[in-house]
Amino acid sequence: MGKRSRKRLAGDGDGPPEGATEGRTSRSERDAARERRAQALARGDKPDSTPKARSAREADRPPAPWGAFPLAEVVGLLSLILLVVGFFLQGPRGFVMILAALVLGSIVGLELSAREHFAGYRSHSTLLAGVAAVLVMAALVYSTGFGTLAPYLVVPVGALVFVPCFVLLRRTFRTRSGGLSFR
Repeated sequence: MGKRSRKRLAGDGDGPPEGATEGRTSRSERDAARERRAQALARGDKPDSTPKARSAREADRPPAPWGAFPLAEVVGLLSLILLVVGFFLQGPRGFVMILAALVLGSIVGLELSAREHFAGYRSHSTLLAGVAAVLVMAALVYSTGFGTLAPYLVVPVGALVFVPCFVLLRRTFRTRSGGLSFR
């Protein structure tokens, strides 16, 4: 005979034991749910295997514009491979591979954040406003020359870009999410 699970609480076995927290189920309840899912599969119905709160959130997740193809996952894997290989290569080729891996990984994360934010699924106002501010600061430094512009002038310009972008992005998320300011 096998061991009992450590998560199982002591009880008589025909219902939730005394002291059980809400949300815990007995073995018979789990077996009955498993049987219902198997019968639904046999009939060709889609089984309800996820909790109600989670399934509602999954339905709200924004679809990728390229459909079911896992492009973000493939590019993320490519960036991880480039990062690992770049650490083992010496010289400028390794540096370029590491830089490419960081850029690809950042693009994947930024795309997912923008898609979730503008669909009203999850708020990424700070991240997106920060990216806008960093891009403006980098363009400012690059266009004026690296040593000519004082660093104490670049940061206030970044803040002047960040604050209105954050307010606009937060307002956009509120309208898309049905009134929530963050989720």
